[in-house]
Amino acid sequence: MAERTVVPGMRLALGDDDVAAVGEILRSGRLREGPVCEAFERRFAEHVGARHAVSVSSGTAALHVAYAALLKPGDEVLVPAFTFIATASMVVMVGARPVFCDVDPRTYTLDPEDARRRITARTRAIAPVHLFGNPCAVDAIQELAREHELKIIWDAAQAHGARYRGADIGKLDDASCYSFYPSKNMTTGEGGMITTNDSALAEQCRLLRSHGQSGKYYHTLLGFNYRLTYVMAVLGLRQLEELDAGIQQRRANAQYLSERLAGVPGLQLPTEQPGGESSFNLYSLLLEPGCFRCDRDELVERLNAAGVAAAVHYPRPLHEQPAFGELTQGVRLPVSEDLSQRILSLPVYPGLRPEELDHMVDAMRTVAAAASS
Repeated sequence: MAERTVVPGMRLALGDDDVAAVGEILRSGRLREGPVCEAFERRFAEHVGARHAVSVSSGTAALHVAYAALLKPGDEVLVPAFTFIATASMVVMVGARPVFCDVDPRTYTLDPEDARRRITARTRAIAPVHLFGNPCAVDAIQELAREHELKIIWDAAQAHGARYRGADIGKLDDASCYSFYPSKNMTTGEGGMITTNDSALAEQCRLLRSHGQSGKYYHTLLGFNYRLTYVMAVLGLRQLEELDAGIQQRRANAQYLSERLAGVPGLQLPTEQPGGESSFNLYSLLLEPGCFRCDRDELVERLNAAGVAAAVHYPRPLHEQPAFGELTQGVRLPVSEDLSQRILSLPVYPGLRPEELDHMVDAMRTVAAAASS
């Protein structure tokens, strides 16, 4: 009997050179923040075209530090409801208030016109998310920010290597926040990065990540312990060398999936933002309403049973999360609510083999046909 094909949700590719580089750091005994971390920051800033990069211990820490540097308690921040919770929870953690906005039904990213309707006298910033690696409507968001003098904190946790109008999204003002979690386009295990062109903001972020310490045991403000380690930094330097090739392969895999799944009844395939080049952290598609006899969750279970690690990102929008309590009372965001019931993700990472891509396509076609009405 032929071995059953299983396509995992991710396959972390660490080579012998990665292991050797980490081993060298471990043998050196230098484990905390230091020159290797600074080298990683310089290389990352150069790679995206930003003036500064500030490394931190996670993507959530990157958001927390950026918000702490740019916001005051009571400020309102426009946040898309269809994203991971950290985009909004870190707003709350600095004493500000997230104002949840709806998203575009084609790109799943912040709807600038819905955000415009939610601006008040207390609105001070906007936190768009380049979701699944798909750049936001950058021009429209920047125009909105200019009109209302808003700071922009771009959540780029899933968007390493994404581009907008030919430029890397990491060079956008005011700040971009990355995650290096293992499921991202590059990883340091955990870890994060803030990029900015503002020297004063970069210095403020550096202070905030390390207890506000400007000199040994001299603290000019209250901050956090969000420093990156040597081990994370050396792995980040290695991963950065492979990023461009990895993004090219992700885009090629996504194109192959779209070409092979085009015309399958009931599927709405990913749409890139006009002017944008997605880095495809995930390949997320929608089930068309009324086309299947089962719901999305059952269809995902059938794909999993067929050996495809399909997943759901995200099954509940942020304004329906109980953690936000009274902040979400009476909030209705129909697009985000609808997407959360119809979206599913397929693997698209660089390590996928041709036979695995074919297996995913065949499984999706078979499952969709069996479940169609």
